[in-house]
Amino acid sequence: MIRPLFYITVVALFIQPTLSVFGHGGQIETGGGGGGPVTITKVQQASIGLQTAQADFRTIDSLLRLTGTVKLDPDRRAHVTTRISGRVEKLFASVGDPVEKGQKLALIQSRLPGDPPPEITVEAPFSGTINARDVSLGDAIEPNTELFDIIDFSRVIVVARVYEADIGLVKKGQTARITALGYPGLHLTGKVTFIGLELDPDNRTLPVWIAVDNPEGKLRLGLFAQANLILSETEGILTVPKEAILEEGGEKFVFVQAGNTFNRVDVQVGVADDRFVEIKDGLVPGDAVVVLGQRELFTQWLTGGVKAPAKDND
Repeated sequence: MIRPLFYITVVALFIQPTLSVFGHGGQIETGGGGGGPVTITKVQQASIGLQTAQADFRTIDSLLRLTGTVKLDPDRRAHVTTRISGRVEKLFASVGDPVEKGQKLALIQSRLPGDPPPEITVEAPFSGTINARDVSLGDAIEPNTELFDIIDFSRVIVVARVYEADIGLVKKGQTARITALGYPGLHLTGKVTFIGLELDPDNRTLPVWIAVDNPEGKLRLGLFAQANLILSETEGILTVPKEAILEEGGEKFVFVQAGNTFNRVDVQVGVADDRFVEIKDGLVPGDAVVVLGQRELFTQWLTGGVKAPAKDND
């Protein structure tokens, strides 16, 4: 998609040596001929959602990347029943309702004799969400009839599979960073709580349970997830967030902010994990690199100027 824009721009440059491009929020000024610094106002930066992060010394992790599926913590599900026979007189909760521990769910009139017949109040055993309600008003019930299914999604399990060759790398209590296919911007942290005891003979893998706090309830049952188990850490490496790195024609580069001007700077990268990339050459600590809106800047960079020189980070 970028190359056609480049060819069109070249034709325009032959027509006029200095070119101005109209973008979000007004005119964006660029240098003349060959790709160069892009100057945009703060209003224009806000309109493309531009964000920066500093090049800084951080920790790079060695990771074991696993795929898995979100499952319910078996200790966080309740099948609500009653020990009596009777009839459902009142219902106080429906499917999807959040409930607190001790909250009234239903009123059951017993079949035991009395005037009036005795009534039993059914309460939530813990806080959670009503996943299913299996009775309606006026239904006759028997002992152990399931009335409600309550799920607590505040903590879930990611069940990942580890191949036989990597089993020795996994330990109980190990930290894992979790991302989900359905929520690209969601990053959660979990701990290994269980390593399977029986190898699957078909794919030679063991199940690994990773307990994950899920305060917003976004991790739903059955979602695919990636678990990055942290095996070791290397500190003091000059890095930038992975999102900052762009690549074109075999060159890797970033955009560095200088006020309202953004310069393309070629970089040499090294090791990386799921969050950061090592910068071996091209940047110094404190450089503000663009992590959101960088592709829009690259589109504008193609219209003029020259690349900024690399910096010595020694």
